[in-house]
Amino acid sequence: MEALNEWLAAAQAQWLGYGPLVASGGMLLVALLLHALLGMVVRRLHRVAEHSNNRWDDVVISALEVPLRLVLWVVAICLLLVLNAVGEGWRSAVFEAYDTALILLLAWFLHRLVHYSEIELLRDERGQRTSTDKATVHAIAKLLRITLWVLAALMVLQSIGVSVSGLLAFGGIGGIAVGFAAKDLLANFFGAMTIFLDRPFAPGDWIRSPDREIEGTVEDISWRLTRIRTFDQRPLYVPNAVFSQIAVENPSRMLNRRIYETIGLRYEDSAVMGDVVAAVRAMLESHEAIDTGRTLIVNFVSFGPSSLDFFIYTFTKTTVWVEYHRIKQEILLKVLEIIHDHGADVAFPTRTLHLAQVEADIAAGASEGKGNGASTDAAGTEATRA
Repeated sequence: MEALNEWLAAAQAQWLGYGPLVASGGMLLVALLLHALLGMVVRRLHRVAEHSNNRWDDVVISALEVPLRLVLWVVAICLLLVLNAVGEGWRSAVFEAYDTALILLLAWFLHRLVHYSEIELLRDERGQRTSTDKATVHAIAKLLRITLWVLAALMVLQSIGVSVSGLLAFGGIGGIAVGFAAKDLLANFFGAMTIFLDRPFAPGDWIRSPDREIEGTVEDISWRLTRIRTFDQRPLYVPNAVFSQIAVENPSRMLNRRIYETIGLRYEDSAVMGDVVAAVRAMLESHEAIDTGRTLIVNFVSFGPSSLDFFIYTFTKTTVWVEYHRIKQEILLKVLEIIHDHGADVAFPTRTLHLAQVEADIAAGASEGKGNGASTDAAGTEATRA
């Protein structure tokens, strides 16, 4: 710092010999020439990086381009202020502002480097990535940015003369009180950390909870809330701490979707039940949308109240909701066609009322009535004779 002060004092005496306006104009001209030269160098580096197979040199150049130009102007403005300022106190203030500006520019460069690295890692050219990989990249990038700016803030405080050690000591004592006062906020923060580390879901996933009325597509995971878009297009904001206390299903990560249907035939079609089951199984085994590597079952399963039931248990290759229902409809129509081709039909609920016992009771009542009539006639005859 002493050597820099001596150099600046000598430069100040030399430049001010030409007059303040001439000195300032000369400095601005030099800064403009260096700015133009720096732009040419950066463009040249971009052209060289585009022809290389390594993509990370593009990341570094893109992150460095704007902060480097600002560093040039910070140095030029600092020199102008020093050369034209008078008094040691003014020069110290300029040096403090210069240090602070360089720290912030360095932090901004590292922030841009993290940002462009995140974009590079998620490029489509690197292949299709699962939602867990994307969540990991986003989580690490967020943590790096937060850590970077916390360190930058401490360095700025140090550069302007604030005692960082005293601040950290106060933070250790006050952290207990803040922790009690903001326990919900901290719970949501650590809930977000759990989501980022365990990766149960990521933006774009369809999730639902059997414990709560939570279902929809995840749009954003912040440090306090997770925004979910329900299927009726309403935004649902869930505190992150909730996800550490409930079970969460993630249908977006299903490998297959299941078709599980029970179909009943009429009792009079019992003779063709075996043929229908075999034909349905053969149809599923040859269907291009069915994953035959998974469990595939077609069996006669029960004697229902009004039908002979067989069930279908199989899995589709697709997990897309709309495509799955299209395939399911196609399969069910083919099952119906197989049933009709065998001269059978799907049963519907029926009830048979047996009247055999009622008819016997009516017949017995009629016979008893005839017997009573004969007795009455005999009694009448005897009374007449008397």
